[in-house]
Amino acid sequence: MKALRKGSVVGPVIGILWLFVIATTVAVMMSFITGAAFRPGLIGTLLVGLGLGLAAFRLNDRWALIGAGAVATFLLMMVGFGPVLTGEGVTFIHKLLCALFVGIGAGWPLQAMLGGHTISEMTRHEFEEVIISFLTGFGYVFFTAIVIIPFYVMVMTSLKSQQALLQNPLDFTLDWDKGWGLFRSYQELFTDFGFGGYLWTSFFISVVTVFVTLLFSVPGAYAVARLRFKGAAAFSRSILLIYMVPMIVVALPIYIVFSMTGLRNSLFGLILIYPVTTIPVSLYMLQGYFRGLPAEVEEAGLMDGLSRLAVIWKITLPLSLPALASVSLYVFMIAWNEFLLAFMLLDDPSKFTLTRGVASLNSSEVPRQHLMAGAVIATVPIMVLFLGLEKFMTKGLTAGSVKG
Repeated sequence: MKALRKGSVVGPVIGILWLFVIATTVAVMMSFITGAAFRPGLIGTLLVGLGLGLAAFRLNDRWALIGAGAVATFLLMMVGFGPVLTGEGVTFIHKLLCALFVGIGAGWPLQAMLGGHTISEMTRHEFEEVIISFLTGFGYVFFTAIVIIPFYVMVMTSLKSQQALLQNPLDFTLDWDKGWGLFRSYQELFTDFGFGGYLWTSFFISVVTVFVTLLFSVPGAYAVARLRFKGAAAFSRSILLIYMVPMIVVALPIYIVFSMTGLRNSLFGLILIYPVTTIPVSLYMLQGYFRGLPAEVEEAGLMDGLSRLAVIWKITLPLSLPALASVSLYVFMIAWNEFLLAFMLLDDPSKFTLTRGVASLNSSEVPRQHLMAGAVIATVPIMVLFLGLEKFMTKGLTAGSVKG
């Protein structure tokens, strides 16, 4: 075990493994950006990874390590043995850019992982620190790629023409000479497929779902958190039991009941059924937050002559704004992205939600770029909303975790 903790072993192994990760990532990225052929090379990865892994102990300057990695990568690419191998038609500038990406992606993290350690035997703590740093970096790269690559392909495909997709479906470069013509698919979705109506319908249903959910979950969560009544503990523990039943199991009974009552193919039916899926989780989130609020503040309000409802309205709710914001955002996202119930209950295109409208584009008669454009329209608004309000959601989710 001590032999495995020597820097002369750890450095090259970490360097080779990390360079393989970076070479694969850069090869995929350059293929998407340029449309040319890039792939990781085994010999170059071994050589450059070995060198950078050993140099990271000596070069405490990250820029020096980045420069060394970029230069070594570029020189090996020019002779055909680089960490990233290229196909025909790859220009000199593209090779230089690829080498720069490899240098930055390999040199900077390796300096952070191995810099400050000695090439002699590491302590157990130092060895574990290096391994954890490598696994953390790999996790960041891997999961970021899983998220970004599908979204990138979706956006690029939505900006392509039908002719370009038929010629090469894997070419994700764009013809910038078209100007605003790149957004033709989006224009046609709103003019020919009625996506403006789908957006409004989804927004309306999501907002109403948030309102109805809060209307029932706020008093319910407050009752569980503050009031003492028979069965309160059992009710609190069983709030999330509804999520143990998959929605697909109750889909058929819902369809039959809604068809018999005339609620199928109506927005009112969706407004009735969506809160059923959101109220339990809202109750669970809010009761934890209410329990964390100081009860003395509410008791002072009661002693001043306020009724229980007045205490909730004037004291509890203002103190609970972070939790209410996070719950509202979470419920809005659920209603906006819901597909199964909308697909099952809606047949009239004039009443489609956005997810139902996107599903209607999945047809051999509709060009694929329109389907991808619809997916972008459905994804971007909720992504922007989440990123803009993420701090409120995080604050609301964590505020009730500790007794105040």
